[in-house]
Amino acid sequence: MTAADIKVPPQAGETGGPLSRLRHLGSESWIMLAGIIAIVIALLAFLALPLYALLKKSVEDDKGAFVGAANFEEYFSSPGLVQSITNSLTIAVLTMVIACILAFLYAYGLTRTCMPFKKTFRAIATIPILAPSLLPAISLIYLFGNQGLIKGLLMGESVYGPIGIMIAMVFYIFPHVMMIMVTALSTTDARLYEAAEAMGTKPMRVFFTVTLPGAIYGIVSAAVVAFTLTITDFGVPKVIGGQYNVLATDIYKQVIGQQNFSMGAVVGLVLLIPALFSFVIDRHVQKKQVALLSARAVPYHPKPHKGRDMAFLIFCLLMTVFLVGILGTAAFGSLAKFWPYDLSLSLVHYDFDRVDPNGWSSFFNSVQMAALTAVVGVVIVFLGAYFVEKGQGFGRLRAFFHMLAMLPMAVPGLVLGLAYVFFFSRPENPLSFLYSTMAILVVCTIVHFYTVSHLTMLTALKQIDKEFESVSASLKVPFYKTMFRVHVPICLPAISEVMMYMFVNAMTTVSAVVFLYSPDTKLAAVTVLNLDDVGDQAPAAAMAMMIVITSLTVRLLHGLLMRTLNARHSAWRTR
Repeated sequence: MTAADIKVPPQAGETGGPLSRLRHLGSESWIMLAGIIAIVIALLAFLALPLYALLKKSVEDDKGAFVGAANFEEYFSSPGLVQSITNSLTIAVLTMVIACILAFLYAYGLTRTCMPFKKTFRAIATIPILAPSLLPAISLIYLFGNQGLIKGLLMGESVYGPIGIMIAMVFYIFPHVMMIMVTALSTTDARLYEAAEAMGTKPMRVFFTVTLPGAIYGIVSAAVVAFTLTITDFGVPKVIGGQYNVLATDIYKQVIGQQNFSMGAVVGLVLLIPALFSFVIDRHVQKKQVALLSARAVPYHPKPHKGRDMAFLIFCLLMTVFLVGILGTAAFGSLAKFWPYDLSLSLVHYDFDRVDPNGWSSFFNSVQMAALTAVVGVVIVFLGAYFVEKGQGFGRLRAFFHMLAMLPMAVPGLVLGLAYVFFFSRPENPLSFLYSTMAILVVCTIVHFYTVSHLTMLTALKQIDKEFESVSASLKVPFYKTMFRVHVPICLPAISEVMMYMFVNAMTTVSAVVFLYSPDTKLAAVTVLNLDDVGDQAPAAAMAMMIVITSLTVRLLHGLLMRTLNARHSAWRTR
């Protein structure tokens, strides 16, 4: 008999199971467990339960009586509503293809050529992120609308419909797709190209056998992002869609226009299906992805090629003209006195008190909401990612939390906002006091953009060696001191990026909050939508430009601040 064969019987009152293990948890483990449980409960309360309320409403009538599948039968028996599914899928697929081709070529020029002004082109390509999705639609109306300056370029076709939606959506989703493409094309091994060159392989064959296979996972992820953003966007089709109905605008019409909440819930669930489908595809592709760079890999540096470099320079210049032109049109439209008859410049359209009951207060509401979302959101995201990555034990609970944290990516903002209406508007709900307050706008926005923030923070924490925790434990340093002294300073760049991501998205979002605001909490993006609804396009463009200016200003200030903080707290990175 060995020492390993000797089993010590449990002491009196011990069972040897989970309860006995809980009794022996230290104070730090209790704090960690309480933190994980608290965030899990928060995600259940602010994500899972609202989605259940949406599902429940879809099988009820307007009086709350259970009707089963009657609402779905009514929906699919309406040719107009069913046509919206076809329209949404058509627009999403075509926009995905166009945006991916343009973004791939643009990213290829940035990563695989020696053309000049790469940093400038890359900076310009991120401009649409700072603007609400309604801005490109307003710009296209100025250019190609009934009184557009260059409406003849459409050769008799109307911009109010699928053409306008696709052009505006390409502008809106281009930076998201381009950044994924740049990442995919930046990761390559130069030895593959050296081998192909040594074998005399033609450039076209190298592209299809080396370049494309190496970037395929990034291309698929970019396509999924493009499809999801297009099919779930509400602002563009609402402004420029005309009579061309899509699922996102159907939800708005059913809820706001007809006050048919049950049918709105049905359309919301229908819109949730393609979003979930694309999310599953993306997760499957990410699991299949393999490492493209080994320890012996050689970084790829493109060689000058006059003809190729010139061709991509011209292409990137044309894309820059398109992106800057859309933004510039909105800026000029907000300053022109009376488009298109009096194009003299004036700030009269920035007098929002003249055209909207809320005036400038909606803009300041957006700034307040974005700031609260950034500050509160980054704290919650960091703690959640910390508990998942650095927590000891509770493996199943941490895995369950991580699964919940991935779910918001698959839920369109319009669907999430509608679910919040059904869940928080019920008087019997103990959380109903949040309804129609600034707090619910902040919570909804944090949940809506939680997944990307969570993954960003999780990636940063994974890069920190677990030896830090081992040393801290051996020195009996509490985990929270290690977190503040080690993990927070090291993760400062990721923390700042998450804050900027949440701030900018909170400033520009409209779909997630369009059902939740009250007269006292009306936001700038919602004001843009309302002004456009009543035909005040110039003030709408002015408010959209205020969102862009605010996002750009905060981004520049953030860059300066982070440069100072990194110099003080991250000097070790430059050693």
